[in-house]
Amino acid sequence: MNSILLKRKMKPITLEKYRQIFRFPVKEYYIKLGFDLEKEPFETCGLEFINEYEKRRYEAKLYPEVSSLLSQLKYSGISHSILSAQHQDLLNDLVQYYNIQHHFIQLIGLDNYYAHSKIENGLECIKKLNIESEKILMVGDTDHDFEVAQAIGVDCFLLSHGHYSHHRLKKPGARVFHDLKDLSHFFQIDVMA
Repeated sequence: MNSILLKRKMKPITLEKYRQIFRFPVKEYYIKLGFDLEKEPFETCGLEFINEYEKRRYEAKLYPEVSSLLSQLKYSGISHSILSAQHQDLLNDLVQYYNIQHHFIQLIGLDNYYAHSKIENGLECIKKLNIESEKILMVGDTDHDFEVAQAIGVDCFLLSHGHYSHHRLKKPGARVFHDLKDLSHFFQIDVMA
């Protein structure tokens, strides 16, 4: 995002600030950043970000505990699916790139780049899983994830080392964990980095 901001002579954003202002719908995040969407449509600057993100998508690293936690949960009989606001093709590509595809039953991303319809995809995911919603736990990192979980009728744990700060995630009914290691303690699993 900073390269896009700097190109427009706008102030770059820190990770801390990002976690304070990022939100869904993503259009509101752009407004918080200072984009004037009347002068430059969201679809223009949003697509520019997506193109830059796709070019640099392999630069991001998984948190060190991811593979260990997924393996141990799977070994314990807990299956996993991904419900993401990421475009489906990009989601498939990244899961393959990080070699974690074998951990997941379903990968469900969006068919548009503007993060619409995650609730509908969540309902579809539950239908395909054919599991009672009381046995499903959604783990996310935004208030939107919490809202999606409520809308589709599943419990939700939130992680504060992703898109949102710990403070922003504290909502009635949401259990917030600092990171994957913190979450692993809930499941009584020791994860290796």
